[in-house]
Amino acid sequence: MSVVDIRKRDGLARTGFFAYRGEKKAFPNALDMLEAFPSLRERALSHVPLAVDPEFVRTWHRRGEEEPFSLHPLTVSDIPHGSCVMVPGWHTALANPSAYVDWLVALKEQVPPDTLWYAPAAALPGTAAILLYSGFDLFDFTGTDLKSAQNLFCTSEGIFPGEWLEKGLCGCEGCQEGDLRLHNRKALQQELALGSQFIAGGNLRELVEARCRMDAHQVAILRNLDTRFGFLEPRSPIVRSIPFLANSGDALSRVEVKRFAERVITRYRPPAADVALLLPCSARKPYSLSRSHRKFHAVVGRRAHELMITSPLGLVPRELEHLYPAAHYDVPVTGYWDREELHWVSSVLAEYLRRHSYRRIIAHLEGGALTAAEMAAEQCGVPLECTCTGPTGSKESLEALDRALKGERRVPETALIRGILSWQFDVEIDLRGMRLRSRGPEIYVMQDKEQLFSLSPDTGLFTPTFAGWRLLGEGYRVQIDRFIPKGDILAPGVVSADDRIREGDEVFVTGEGVRATGRAAMGAAEMLSSARGVAVRVRKVLKG
Repeated sequence: MSVVDIRKRDGLARTGFFAYRGEKKAFPNALDMLEAFPSLRERALSHVPLAVDPEFVRTWHRRGEEEPFSLHPLTVSDIPHGSCVMVPGWHTALANPSAYVDWLVALKEQVPPDTLWYAPAAALPGTAAILLYSGFDLFDFTGTDLKSAQNLFCTSEGIFPGEWLEKGLCGCEGCQEGDLRLHNRKALQQELALGSQFIAGGNLRELVEARCRMDAHQVAILRNLDTRFGFLEPRSPIVRSIPFLANSGDALSRVEVKRFAERVITRYRPPAADVALLLPCSARKPYSLSRSHRKFHAVVGRRAHELMITSPLGLVPRELEHLYPAAHYDVPVTGYWDREELHWVSSVLAEYLRRHSYRRIIAHLEGGALTAAEMAAEQCGVPLECTCTGPTGSKESLEALDRALKGERRVPETALIRGILSWQFDVEIDLRGMRLRSRGPEIYVMQDKEQLFSLSPDTGLFTPTFAGWRLLGEGYRVQIDRFIPKGDILAPGVVSADDRIREGDEVFVTGEGVRATGRAAMGAAEMLSSARGVAVRVRKVLKG
């Protein structure tokens, strides 16, 4: 049986090592699979086509007695932890975007998350990124060798005539020697190595978006996969520390965007405020560091609850501007908002305004952001006051905003505590006696002389102390077996976990005679169904 050691995750994609029959190899990787798994030489009845009826699969499909075990979307397989599995015929799925996603979801939900995935004959330099994004780890050279036999030159941008080998487009060993087969293999290995680096950096999505533009099928696969929010969201980290590049309309469908907006609508508790002030976003993040928002801050003076209207996130309350991806996204600035952006942003704002009542709603906006706000106000049937007589940062517009806010009551400073805790933990706590204390970039929440939370400058999330956890109820708890953690907690030691936990969440660990705080290294579902791997990065342990 193989042993799988996952080191980095990026959604469905992973990097790590696996050992089989004493040999340790890295993944993702392209290998001579007959050498790595000799049993494949005599495998029978495991290559059942993907698009067949259930009766055919029941009659003919066999998973095999040795690894890699064969899977089919219509089977229910009993696969041991840490095994290697393969999906015969997956190269045919790439030409069927709708079925690709249906089959992928069915396959992934069959087996434990610590399974190694092999896609036979599917990998080319131009398909490697989408296969990695789909959660495949191992590949062979069947596809590239076939293209070589057909006198075709493979690159990450696509497949071209073999004569391109002589055009000086690549300086690999194969091109230098005039060996097309070697070039195609090298190109695949290079793309997998590049993908590994993007996975390790947590930004594989950006590579996939760049690569898929050369293939309509891959664009369709990506868009269809984005519709499976319930499948992808539990497998996606809650925070990252890297830029979020919203360079295409596909960003509106990304898990991070949908989750942020969903939590703003369903979890986030705004402060008690009479006035909602709709403001534009800024190129600099967090917004409060930008020149325009420093001007807004000087005028507003907490006399309104500030809500930023932005694409692709829709709506960012001021208290949440340090969270991922609000503090990390970047978009091409053209001044033009297309209909999809307007529909998405207005729908998020409209739903928010339906759930939270304000006496007044002021729009200090222009251009597409103002149009989105007007659409939302019309959907909700609420009046909108506009304060811009020109650019939002002009003297005239700022003076008009100041006049509109005259006499309005101030939003309490504890709004930051209420906002982040509600978005992060889905709770509302009694804020009486709490105050914010700053020391350099660090922000602390104090009650009397006791520290309850600290705000992480990297993630924008609160890190609770043991005293803070006492106020947060029973959510985001991980129960462990009968042992005292001596370091990080491994998945086999987890007995139960709140199903809302995602990779990167702050969690509270309980066990017999022990409590601990830490950060989840995997989501709750993976904690409970993995036989290996770190489940919680432990920060502090208390015995007794």
